[in-house]
Amino acid sequence: MKNKINVLLSDLNEQLNFTDLEIDDPIQRSESAINIIINSIEKLRAIFGKEKNISQETEIDFFKNKKPKFTSKLIYYNAIYKIETKKPHGGERILKKYLNHELEKLKRYFDSNLDFYRYYRTGSNYLDSKYFTRGKFDIKLTLDSFYFEADHTFSTSHDFKVAKIMAHDLIQVYIEDKLLMLENKEPKEKSQVNPKVKQTWTGSKVSLIELLYAFNR
Repeated sequence: MKNKINVLLSDLNEQLNFTDLEIDDPIQRSESAINIIINSIEKLRAIFGKEKNISQETEIDFFKNKKPKFTSKLIYYNAIYKIETKKPHGGERILKKYLNHELEKLKRYFDSNLDFYRYYRTGSNYLDSKYFTRGKFDIKLTLDSFYFEADHTFSTSHDFKVAKIMAHDLIQVYIEDKLLMLENKEPKEKSQVNPKVKQTWTGSKVSLIELLYAFNR
């Protein structure tokens, strides 16, 4: 199983690298990447489903170290898709405010899952049998609501959190790069829009969890 998963991940990374090079538009690139990743995750599910009587050690390794490498990519590209499609029209000030708000959302998730962040980042393993084996969960361990709707034959209480940690690192870099590009832009002529007019923007919230349900059912 390990070799098959490594080959599948290598193939996925190759396809995503090609997509990143070939498609300049971030929305179209994200759409293409999401389709590629979902297909890869279905193959991963098939590989894992064929394994019978796996050891607890193998199960923990799969849900802690293997599966999140796939699902984190889905979370990342879906987040980029949402960021780009919800991006408000307006000047640099409005865009900076929007991007900083997206960074604040990442921080809120971090703050609400601080104990698990510490556990994962420090390489701890004393709770792995609870976090990364199927059919075991503790409501006191700050579960994402996604877990209760997920396919429990292909998920544990915390593999999704690991994927989000991995994805959030990349999302943060993406947003900070966007902010840096805005900071480095040459000063432009003042906008013709009256600066005294308060501009607001609202957009529908596209749920990442709904997207993940699509391949967990």
